[in-house]
Order: sequence, then C-alpha cells, then structure tokens
Amino acid sequence: MTKAASTERTATAKKAASTKKAASTKKTPPAKKAASKASAASAASAASAAKKAPKGAAVKKAPAAGKVVVAPKKATARLKGTAPAKTVVHPPGDESRTALVRRARRINRELAEVFPYAHPELDFENPFQLVVATVLSAQTTDLRVNQTTPSLFAKYPSPEDLAAANPEEVEEILRPCGFFRAKTKSVIGLSKALVEDFGGEVPGRLEDLVKLPGVGRKTAFVVLGNAFGRPGITVDTHFQRLVRRWRWTGESDPDKIEAAIGALFPKTDWTDLSHHVIWHGRRICHARKPACGACPIAPLCPAYGEGETDPEKAKKLLKYEKGGFPGQRLKPPQAYLDAGGKPAPPLGAG
Repeated sequence: MTKAASTERTATAKKAASTKKAASTKKTPPAKKAASKASAASAASAASAAKKAPKGAAVKKAPAAGKVVVAPKKATARLKGTAPAKTVVHPPGDESRTALVRRARRINRELAEVFPYAHPELDFENPFQLVVATVLSAQTTDLRVNQTTPSLFAKYPSPEDLAAANPEEVEEILRPCGFFRAKTKSVIGLSKALVEDFGGEVPGRLEDLVKLPGVGRKTAFVVLGNAFGRPGITVDTHFQRLVRRWRWTGESDPDKIEAAIGALFPKTDWTDLSHHVIWHGRRICHARKPACGACPIAPLCPAYGEGETDPEKAKKLLKYEKGGFPGQRLKPPQAYLDAGGKPAPPLGAG
C-alpha cells in the first residue's frame, strides 16, 4: 500500500467518526430534553401527591357548567339539566350496604326528633274501630275518614251491629269517603267474618287479619302495630315514595318494599318508623312539591333539590301542624296537643 493511500483511508475513517458523533448529538435536541424532563417531573409530582392524599379521597375535577344547588351543611341535590354536585353524601350505586343501613337509621332518628308525637292519624278507641277506619281510608284522606266514622260507630258500635246493618243506610253514612258502595260491602263483610269466625273479636295475627274482606297486609300491619303493639311496616303511598326517593330500595312492589326496608331496621323500630316516614311525607316531603329548603334531613337525602330549596318559599309548602294548620284527627293524643298540634274540625264545620 502506498503512503498516499494510507493517508486517504485514515482521513475517511476520521470523517465517518465525526459524522456519527454529530448525528448522535442531533438526536435529542435541548428543547426536547427539557420537555422530557418537565414531563417526568410532572408525573413524579402527581405520584407524590397521590401518595400523600388520604386513602379514598376523590381527585378534584374542574367544576361542571351550570348551577348546582347545595343542601345545608353536607348534602347537595341533582337538578334537572344540571350536573350532580361533587359533594353528594352517598351517590347512587356507590353506597355500601353498611353505609346504607347507617344512613337509613340516622334518617329515622332525625325524624323521631322532628315528630316525637307521631301516631296513627285515624281516630279509634278499639281494634274494631281501627280496622274499619283503615279499610275506609283507601283512596281518601284520614281526615275525611275521621269526620265520617263518628256517625258510623255511634249507630253501629260493635261487629254484631255492623254485620246486621242495612247496606243502604251504611252507604249513606259512608258517602263522603268515596267508593262508598264497595266500602260498605267490605266493612259489613269483615264484621260478619269477625262474628262468625272470631267470636266478634279482631284477631291479633297477620294470617287471620288478611282473611277479612277488604283487609290486606298494609291494613293488617296498621292494626297489629297500633292496636296490639306488634311491630309491622305500613307501606302506603307516602312510604313507598319516600323510601325510593331516599334510595333505601329500588323496589316498587309493596311486599318487596316491606321486606327490603324491614331488613334495614330492628323489628322493634318498624311501627314507629312507619309513622315517621308517613308523617314526613304528608307534611314536608310531598309528591309534587317537596319542601327541600325546610327539610330536617336534607343533608342525608340524595334527592335534595327535586323541590323548592329556598327556605322561605319552602316553609309555605308545609302542611298540617308544621304549616300551622289542624291535623287529621278529631281526637288526637295528648302528646300531639302538647306539642302545639290542633285537632281537625268535625264534618260540616266551617
């Protein structure tokens, strides 16, 4: 090999090495390196924050557009056309069984403080009067029944008397209750059954009560709980509406609702629970216009905001003694009167 060829080969090798080094340097520009480092630092910061955050804490998100109504203290509501607030106490579907039981029982305790005098809102003096009044209360108000039964019981004070009554005369008395022909047939029929099958006495067992004409499980539990002191859940329209609104159950069948709610509470609470829920439904948590702004359990209600949330406007929606009006009984318990409740006027009073 000549000296010139050797020199040329050495020069070529040095040039190739120089080109490779330049390419390696060009591969990661300073700007990209900085971006890469910033990205890594951001990820590290996020990971560090996640580690420091308490377990189960929600990641803060940007607020959703639109107005969100916030319930007093804790709860918030879901309004039509708006996104749910981030601080709802127990979002549907995310509540554990244990949390549901605790929330349900707390609601019952709160209502017990609001309605310590809650009682059956039908006037009665004995089991016979209660079972008849409860049958008559279907598709009408307890107030109208209470205004009607004094005349009925004055003329027919016992099962024997009502069993032997002239249907047309009974119909005339029951006319203000609505569906008076069907109700006349039921009360005369159950009176005959009491005389023929139970010696003129109202039975104290569920399986016997439901055999009486016009008596179903709801009526039977009203009688058992309030005339015999035996626990029962009264699943009327108010009860059904509220337990679904509170997300205690998604059931719609009364028997399934009864079973689902009964599993959340001790048996000893069932009768008073029924009174608390029904009273709340009649006075505050109405079907069409619930008075959310005047509701004592708003912080525990996932449906807060379905009704009026302004406190002053909500107060105007309250009914019965909470709104300053008479209750439904002509002869209410003394505890109710002591709490400021007013007895209802008799039928025909101005």
